[in-house]
Amino acid sequence: MTFPPIDVGDLIGHPGESRATSIRGTLEDLSTEVAAVAGEVTVDLLLESVVEGILVSGRLTGVLSLSCARCLDGFERPFALDVHELFVETPAPDGDDYGLGPEASIDTGPMALDAIGVEMPFAPLCRPDCQGLCETCGGNRNLGECPGHEEVDPRWAGLEAMLERLSD
Repeated sequence: MTFPPIDVGDLIGHPGESRATSIRGTLEDLSTEVAAVAGEVTVDLLLESVVEGILVSGRLTGVLSLSCARCLDGFERPFALDVHELFVETPAPDGDDYGLGPEASIDTGPMALDAIGVEMPFAPLCRPDCQGLCETCGGNRNLGECPGHEEVDPRWAGLEAMLERLSD
């Protein structure tokens, strides 16, 4: 996780003051079997000084590299997420606030990690009508690689064999 720290020394202790900033960073550590963040994440933020600390709100944008849960094809999908978080000098151990870093700075990496991690799909689909892979031959049905198979319930195999003997 690599995001540059943002110096907020000029905002701390000045409620009502604010400024906008934009940074870019990466989240190489954020991935699952089927999803990962591809490339850089852009973080456009409004930093507002409040009595409690620094209120950070804005938008995270980037691209997710995904693997379809049905056909296993890789594809990319952009994301845009809104964030609204409070950074305080001393966060409560069981609280939702983020801590201010050394020398009056904020590290937006953990915030980005939390926001994007929650939104990563568990079973992404390359398209809603994806037909997936054939369980018999492994062919990609979306590409017509499966010729089609006559599927017979194995519980009827004995009856099928008896019918074949009767027809001979």
